[in-house]
Amino acid sequence: MSSDPQPPAPAPFYTVNEVRTRLQSHFLDADPSQHPSRWDDLWKSQDFLPWDRGTWNPALADVLSEQTALLGTPTILDEATGVKRRKRALVPGCGKGYDVLLLASFGYDSYGVEASANAVRACEKYAADAADAYPARDTEVGSGSVKFLFGDFFKDEWVEGVDGGLGDGFDVIYDYTFLCALPPSLRPSWAARQSQLLAPTARLICLEFPTHKSPSSGGPPWALPPVVYEEILARPGEEVTYDEDMNVIVQTPVRDNEKALERLAHWQPERTHEAGIGTDWVSIWKHKY
Repeated sequence: MSSDPQPPAPAPFYTVNEVRTRLQSHFLDADPSQHPSRWDDLWKSQDFLPWDRGTWNPALADVLSEQTALLGTPTILDEATGVKRRKRALVPGCGKGYDVLLLASFGYDSYGVEASANAVRACEKYAADAADAYPARDTEVGSGSVKFLFGDFFKDEWVEGVDGGLGDGFDVIYDYTFLCALPPSLRPSWAARQSQLLAPTARLICLEFPTHKSPSSGGPPWALPPVVYEEILARPGEEVTYDEDMNVIVQTPVRDNEKALERLAHWQPERTHEAGIGTDWVSIWKHKY
């Protein structure tokens, strides 16, 4: 096996206050339906991309290499054809595609989805420029394919670009800075869509960020303490309630629905991007029913 791919030069540094102020100002008074175009404006200008760390997240690399008991191998026997195939991985809101390329280096056929056409172009350019920076982790398994798709995660147009169609869904879905970019009103839809796209025996990997931020401080990025994931993934598609400070009100007793995902593991990663050291959490989920 090879070592971790070597990351490129680090992205520009922004203070926390600068990021919060500029992003909140950029999205001020924008309806959620207008958010994709606002993100696209930032990708087009290329002068303020504070979420772009310039490399893959080491927490994901560690999950893929150390959690095979939960994830299985990057290949699977297709019951319909009797032929072994690569598992398919999806990264919604993939940014410049670093984690998509990392997943491919572990052997997954990997897809990144972006609602910004300029982000997709940035992904494709980076993938071409960094082709040698993501060697196969296991030479026997080899690398999977990489494809970047333009579209609204919540709609099906981009699915047409998935090789072989959606079928039963994706075998691995990874969420890092996508949910925190969405206003809280879209959280039930996010959870329902994840449940819909996740194959019956698949895994959802969430790198939970930012967990330490005050929920009342607004966003993006919106605060995501672990309890948010617990509530919205227990009842995908159903509204959750918040107190006056935007803290999630936990349902007691716990109530779920037929789309529910259950958490298999939850821990703080030894490695992650600097912005999340000591506060990031990793969770792995599967269908409950």
